[in-house]
Amino acid sequence: MIGLLNGVATCVALLTFIGIVWWAYSRGRAGANAAASMLPFALPDEEPANAASGAHDIKDTKRENSHE
Repeated sequence: MIGLLNGVATCVALLTFIGIVWWAYSRGRAGANAAASMLPFALPDEEPANAASGAHDIKDTKRENSHE
């Protein structure tokens, strides 16, 4: 009895997986997939690490501390 339930659950899971893959790659989703694939490129560029944290380079610190 347990083996039959395991088999049925496996078949349901496999059919669900195949259905999701079929839906995701269907022609109706082509436009949404194309738009979603461009989302990472729509983000603004990141600032350099020094500018974001307010940290200075060692050369900048020496230049600020010199009173010549």
